Amino acid sequence: MKAKLSTLFSLLLGVFFLYSCSGVEESVTYKVNVPVFMTKSQFRQSVKVKQNAQTIHEQGKMVFYNGYLYISEPEKGIHIIDNRQPNKPQSIGFVELMGNVDLAIKDDFLYADSYIDLVWFDIGKNPAVPELKGRLEDAFPQSLPQTDNNYPSNYYYQKGDENVVIGWKVEEKTEVYYRNDGWWGWAEKGDMMTGTTSPGNGGVGKTGSMARFSIYQEYLYTVMNNFLGIFDIKNNSPQKIGDDFYIGWNVETIFSYKDNLFMGTPTGMLIYSVSNPTKPEYCSSLQHIYGCDPVVVENDIAYVTVHSGNNCGQNNNQLIVIDVKDVKSPKALVTYEMTNPKGLGIDNNTLFVCDDGLKIYDASNPHGIMVNQLAHFKDIDGYDLIPFNNVLMMIASDGIYQYDYSNIKDIKQISRIPIFSN
Repeated sequence: MKAKLSTLFSLLLGVFFLYSCSGVEESVTYKVNVPVFMTKSQFRQSVKVKQNAQTIHEQGKMVFYNGYLYISEPEKGIHIIDNRQPNKPQSIGFVELMGNVDLAIKDDFLYADSYIDLVWFDIGKNPAVPELKGRLEDAFPQSLPQTDNNYPSNYYYQKGDENVVIGWKVEEKTEVYYRNDGWWGWAEKGDMMTGTTSPGNGGVGKTGSMARFSIYQEYLYTVMNNFLGIFDIKNNSPQKIGDDFYIGWNVETIFSYKDNLFMGTPTGMLIYSVSNPTKPEYCSSLQHIYGCDPVVVENDIAYVTVHSGNNCGQNNNQLIVIDVKDVKSPKALVTYEMTNPKGLGIDNNTLFVCDDGLKIYDASNPHGIMVNQLAHFKDIDGYDLIPFNNVLMMIASDGIYQYDYSNIKDIKQISRIPIFSN
């Protein structure tokens, strides 16, 4: 979760406090996000499991497990979809979970973030009615809610406070600066701080490419901002393994493949070995142009999308195909220009990309992907997807779409659950 910084605020932070009494005093007024607090005790008592469907208002992360889809509505909670008949999906329940963004499932236990905490539910007895089993407090101490604007964020927030930040409100702030013979500086009014944060029974749920949670063996790995967290989930009661592991690069996504974690960052792909699950070891990185990028891997080939817009900071939109057979020396094979790609998935050499709708390719030849397009479904703002057992589940801004790709020469949409944006 990232609190966005404005260009103006970044500029003000970069100058020295230099002025003289003879200088000219000037001031600038601008808008800033200030935190909305809730006591930790109230926050931790707010979980509610509802045995009826709720309207979905915003797209988020998703996990597929044993015929059910679990959809996170950012910072609101988790929608439960009975997807045992993909052509007739039914929304059957909702878990009200403040601050939820990511989720993962293993052996009938659902793990989810709730702002600064990690919580877990038993979904084995009744998938429609998850049973809250526990909460690991302060598992993500640097986590902050996302903002919906480009204003800077003032989050005067001390560790040990009995409050948690659950949102933001916009206020005006005035900064005074002094100019004298070409030198200028500023002095603040208020408490300004930077806002940089950022199948069968059992088994592991299948996540989308935008996930920040990944499970390998008996461990849950989480990426937030510049840190990797490791949780031992052998006994279905997570225990944090040491402190968060600093990896830098502002990691955005994580994907487990063989004994490695593939991480997408704004500037490239990182590979860490987890042969020793509690001591990740850096293997390599492959840098690319600046942009937001999820990554998926199959048959030692990694597929990365880079897209512009939002916080990505550039205008390039690409699909990058990488040979990762040697994880210590990945090799970029080919780069394709795209429209604005986001989430992607790969299943038995069939590549699915959320780009200008949904594009589907035969990827058996990495150098011929673009000339082997199998289908293109337009007029959809796709975000992420999960291909599994010949059914593609895609979440978009206006709905959850599903496609039957059992016949790749005749791929068909089979259902849609609407998302009603506020």
